Amino acid sequence: MAVPILKLVQLRDALVGQVGSYRSRGVIVDVTALDVLDSFASRTLRDLAHMIRLRGAETVIVGIQPEVAFTMVRLGLTLEGVATALDLEEGLFYLDQILSSAQQEG
Repeated sequence: MAVPILKLVQLRDALVGQVGSYRSRGVIVDVTALDVLDSFASRTLRDLAHMIRLRGAETVIVGIQPEVAFTMVRLGLTLEGVATALDLEEGLFYLDQILSSAQQEG
């Protein structure tokens, strides 16, 4: 299943707004259901994570399927600068570690 462009843009805009409204410190984007992640979707996810970071929160993208990862590498699509994790459990663990470290430093 691929996500239509309009839905991706709506997700990006809504999520960036919600981070501020809820004063979120971490966001997990689960893409497990996606069997296609084209260049626009990859770029949108990367931009989303960077926008969320500018709003003061961390982002982890979880659930990239093996076939999707393989295709992304072959096409040169990257999520450079964006944390990824195998699944929701690992994503939550990662966020917990990052946010705990930030709290101890701050």
